Amino acid sequence: MPAHYSLLTTHYSLLMQPVRIPDTLPLFPVLDDLLLQVLRSLSPADWQRPTLAPGWTVHAVALHLLDGSLRSLSMLRDGHFAGQGPASGDYADVVTYLNALNNSWVAAGQRLSPAVLLELLAAVGPQYNDFLTSLDPAAPAAFAVAWAGESESTNHFHIAREYTEKWHHQQQIRQAVGQEGPLLEPALYAPFLATCAQALPHHYRAVAAAPGTVVQVQLTGPAPATWFLVCTPAGWELGQHNPGAIAASIELDGAVAWRLFTKSLPRPEAARHLRLHGPAALTEPIYSLLTVMA
Repeated sequence: MPAHYSLLTTHYSLLMQPVRIPDTLPLFPVLDDLLLQVLRSLSPADWQRPTLAPGWTVHAVALHLLDGSLRSLSMLRDGHFAGQGPASGDYADVVTYLNALNNSWVAAGQRLSPAVLLELLAAVGPQYNDFLTSLDPAAPAAFAVAWAGESESTNHFHIAREYTEKWHHQQQIRQAVGQEGPLLEPALYAPFLATCAQALPHHYRAVAAAPGTVVQVQLTGPAPATWFLVCTPAGWELGQHNPGAIAASIELDGAVAWRLFTKSLPRPEAARHLRLHGPAALTEPIYSLLTVMA
């Protein structure tokens, strides 16, 4: 890269102040308590309600939350890797592998009653949280955050990624039973959104624009936030402060942002919650922003 390009990139980075990956570690026990509260409030019929996760009931999503904790403890804490891994390290192969793992667990888990599932969630949650606490935040994570375009991630980002998983799957349960409010509190929702925002530069990587082009992304509602994507010679970067004239703006209803970011808000419905201004090439990518492995 020419020297003047490097200087330009540094200039934009200094002006923007990056959107930091939040410290989510203290929030895991809070999520666990809220999960147990909502599940304990359900009737037998509620456990069989369909969720936004295709083909999965409330019971299935709760099973998946348990699986995520058990799988992490087994692999990352205990070094136990069972079965054959993905066909390759390619994104599509990893997604296929994970989908097969998830579905096989949920199928077998139909044998577990809600009462047994609740007992297991209550027992495993503290062990999982203790394991996360034991990790060196600055050390390389066992698995990179692929949806953010990283080939190597810190444990700090890995933990935040895990928070988004725990948050959005619980919210799928809550959406199915009409109890979404608690997770939309800013103290819990803002860290989810700030972590998801880390995917924006990678998601815009194929969008061509002149250096200095700025796209504003604004979330309204329960946890308002404003981010700025700026095109630099090194690629798109994400910041909290506007470094120049805005070429395009995206305003999204924050109450449904979590659904858009987790592939559960169909485009026609998403369009009703978005206000887009500027060239379509700079705003269109918001429809396909993805912060899960799917």
